[in-house]
Amino acid sequence: QVQVMESGGGLVQPGGSLRLSCIASGFFSSYAMGWYRQAPGKQRELVASITRTETTDYTDSVEGRFTISRDNAKKTVYLQMNSLKPEDTAGYYCKASTLRSTYWGQGTQVTVSS
Repeated sequence: QVQVMESGGGLVQPGGSLRLSCIASGFFSSYAMGWYRQAPGKQRELVASITRTETTDYTDSVEGRFTISRDNAKKTVYLQMNSLKPEDTAGYYCKASTLRSTYWGQGTQVTVSS
């Protein structure tokens, strides 16, 4: 069983920055990792993803503002979020994908408000 845990959420003013972290147990370097978010009343959506070979992808609304990265030695994936907007407010969830299954964390709340 892979354990996934997010951290780093909080309250930030519009235009501010946050860095989310997600640590996953097991053979981390073999996982594809993704950050998702879900706002109240909306479906969960993919925000950013990074493959084992560090190919990245972003949803259009965060392109140029968010950066996903990974540190295999620390078994951690990061989401650097800059120029935050109120519409970025959501629960942010980390997903680890292995060849056989996917594992989710419990999420961390990001609130962008003045």
